[in-house]
Amino acid sequence: MVISTPAAVPAVVIAAPASGSGKTTVATGLVGALRRSGAAVAPFKVGPDYIDPGYHGLAAGRPGRNLDPVLVGTDRIGPLYRHGSAGCDVAVVEGVMGLFDGKIDSDAAQPSAAGSTAQVAALLGAPVVLVVDARGHSQSLAAVLHGFSTYDASVRIGGVILNRVGSPRHEQVLRQACDRVGLPVLGVLPRLADLEVPSRHLGLIPAAEHGAEAVRAVEAMTDLGAQHLDLPAIRALARSTVNTPAWDPALEIGPVEVDSVADGPRPTVAVAGGDAFTFGYAEHRELLEAAGANVVVFDPLHDRMPGDTAAVVLPGGFPEEHSADLAANAELLAQIRELAASGAPIHAECAGLLYLARSLGDHPMAGVIGVDATFGSRLTLGYRDAVALGESVLFEAGERVTGHEFHRTSLDSDVADGFAPAWGWRPWDGAPAREGFTGAGVHASYLHTHPAGHPKAVGRFVAAAREYAAGPTSCIGVGFGSGVTAEQIVAAVRTVQADAPGTGRVTSIATLDRKADTPAFVEAARTLGVQAVGITADQLADVDIPNPSDRVRDATGLPGIAEAAAIVASSHGTLVVPKTQCNGVVVAAARNISSYRQPPSTHGERA
Repeated sequence: MVISTPAAVPAVVIAAPASGSGKTTVATGLVGALRRSGAAVAPFKVGPDYIDPGYHGLAAGRPGRNLDPVLVGTDRIGPLYRHGSAGCDVAVVEGVMGLFDGKIDSDAAQPSAAGSTAQVAALLGAPVVLVVDARGHSQSLAAVLHGFSTYDASVRIGGVILNRVGSPRHEQVLRQACDRVGLPVLGVLPRLADLEVPSRHLGLIPAAEHGAEAVRAVEAMTDLGAQHLDLPAIRALARSTVNTPAWDPALEIGPVEVDSVADGPRPTVAVAGGDAFTFGYAEHRELLEAAGANVVVFDPLHDRMPGDTAAVVLPGGFPEEHSADLAANAELLAQIRELAASGAPIHAECAGLLYLARSLGDHPMAGVIGVDATFGSRLTLGYRDAVALGESVLFEAGERVTGHEFHRTSLDSDVADGFAPAWGWRPWDGAPAREGFTGAGVHASYLHTHPAGHPKAVGRFVAAAREYAAGPTSCIGVGFGSGVTAEQIVAAVRTVQADAPGTGRVTSIATLDRKADTPAFVEAARTLGVQAVGITADQLADVDIPNPSDRVRDATGLPGIAEAAAIVASSHGTLVVPKTQCNGVVVAAARNISSYRQPPSTHGERA
């Protein structure tokens, strides 16, 4: 039996020859007008932009989503489109910059840049509607349209929307130019000086921050679209050839492995929101929940941290616009410091990095990372092909990602005590660069990544939250002679657990490797339900233990086994129970340290 994939929701892609042509006004107005006409509309934005989707979402009454093949890969564009358009009648995709603009690559062989509106339109099999800023255009518009229509054969331009038209006579001339190249005019918008969405240093002010004024602006754009766009013709033009199954966050995460001790309530992941932290992708929450998290949104301007928080996500936004109010919430800043000090997983991007700094401008921040941030005039913008320089709460060392920088702030230092660099990359000039901070459970960076492009990182983050919520775990080092039984080892371990509850859950017992495969040790591990670990003599000899034994040194050449084995097997965690003898067995306990919580050995050289 063959199960066919249902037809994709039809789409139109709103593009332009250049930035500033009015794409956001037209796209938002079109979304709102289609919705007002009774259609369920799925809004999308090409590229990494967080701000335009907020206005799209207001107009559509559902989340605006991004389609960025640079951040998530070309193979995910179709599935993400189907996921975001499920249950809708039509989709509107707003492009980025000019139609063929995208990631700058000097070796690019294709006419359309990676991440461009043209590339996304081709991946969706959707027609492009070109928005032209008509100011200054006359008959020569035909040549412009001819060039755009023929430049890339994979892209079909299905019509034109003339924006900022000056007069009926101007409209007539422009329509004639469109007729000459066979492109229908799907709308004519007059020049309206009062229809402006307020902007800020990184573009428009986010809709969530702009509040009632954003709602009024969207209503005005909807009125404009309803009055001046040919909605029936646009609906008739819309189509998509996507035939892949919809993106599924549960499939992307894969099976969630939860052991019997940590199983129970979902770990709470607190995600910063409100006016200061407005940058985020809808798929992030969906992936967190699929990985087993209970997601709670909090506003750092006003709220306290949820009491059962096991991990924190601090996304991008405009904290520099709200630094005084952020600083005034001193109780939350203290809670963030306490969570970071206790090893809680914290994922901070851009605004989140600034929030973890000592200060932002003249205002104190959380002080988790010993750097100070200031706002400046220089814009740092662009895609980065980066590699993770070490293990972290999100990524394994050596993992490669493509992210995006978008900020006008800077740090007074790119190194901080207790932290190693998060990323390494080579910018356009080829000089090596290192950026960001990782240490304990913290991963903080200017680099924005799209969670849909790296779902395993989300799963790793929630697994760390689950581990943090379950409490501390320890390894028990064991030293024993040839006549010791499994029952004696088990009794000694359980005595340590009973007498020192701060050891938490025991995950392994460890000893010298040549003793690790003895029947007594193997059977003891099986009875306790923990891992049996063997440590080489060289590894044990390298550990500086507090209570060396002359007797053990004479017998094995090592200063001690129990304490050294516990420390090594716990990834060099803190010794919480020094060696003690129980029933003829010497035991010691060390607190486990997950790989992402291991302190960096060196800062290294920073570019």
